[in-house]
Amino acid sequence: MKNIIVKANAGALTNFEVLDFFNSRGASKDTTRAVISSSEYKVYDYLMETAASTQTRESVTKFSEKCKDFKLAKAEILNVINLRPSSDVELTPILEKPDEREIDIDGILALVQEFLPPLPSLEAPKENEQDETEDGEQEDTENGEQEETENSEQEETEDGEQS
Repeated sequence: MKNIIVKANAGALTNFEVLDFFNSRGASKDTTRAVISSSEYKVYDYLMETAASTQTRESVTKFSEKCKDFKLAKAEILNVINLRPSSDVELTPILEKPDEREIDIDGILALVQEFLPPLPSLEAPKENEQDETEDGEQEDTENGEQEETENSEQEETEDGEQS
């Protein structure tokens, strides 16, 4: 099977398009099943933790079409899709001279909320999975609460004996 180049350089790709490409080649969290190189897997793994993992072709296309009303450059639209800003503080650095161009920041943020799915939620580490030792090192424990209770009881006993 020959690789045929349709367009040598069709322009920059969104993170979603790169992730979609990896998925079409069989990439998955299971590294043994992937038919991509290790460096490609690292990119895939990174993209799975970004907004690209929750986006769809339809949402990206609709968002791009709606952004044309704001007269944004293609690079600006690409960055908004990739970064999915949720506040004006996150959006303003992406846009070139937004004040001079009188860009409706709130309007763009409303489009982001409407068309681009939220970022994947990161699992918060479970409390008491690790306890700090006296040296500040992290120590894995099965039942951190029980050890913490025992340590505080022991400290109370030592304080009581010193009096």
